[in-house]
Amino acid sequence: MPVSVDTTAPSKSRLLTGRILTTLTVLFLIMDIAFKFIRPIPPQVLQSMAQLGFQTGLLTAIGILLLVCTALYVIPATSVLGAVLLTGYLGGAVSVHVRVGNPLFGNILFPVYVGVLMWAGLCLRETRLLALLPLRK
Repeated sequence: MPVSVDTTAPSKSRLLTGRILTTLTVLFLIMDIAFKFIRPIPPQVLQSMAQLGFQTGLLTAIGILLLVCTALYVIPATSVLGAVLLTGYLGGAVSVHVRVGNPLFGNILFPVYVGVLMWAGLCLRETRLLALLPLRK
């Protein structure tokens, strides 16, 4: 059964809502990136890395990875690729928090919320993505 793909531009309100959600997501990710590059390393970051079982020497590599994924998400031509890569990154964050036994609503689900905001913003801006989702009218 053929699937029709909506190639019309989203409405102004839908586009604005998508851009707002995308901006909120990117602002959070930029804040997270900044904490990975701040020197001297803040004590809260050192404590968090130790609790999660990571060496502080990995901060720069993790920051570069997150920066590249976020940049791909921000560029319209590569935004879907960036969203897929960020989904993997956020899934890894969920996995780490589950492994160390952090609270469900405080730590474990926060990356899920960011991922939902990210994909909602992208789907509102790009109507062709909605054809890929298994939603029915």
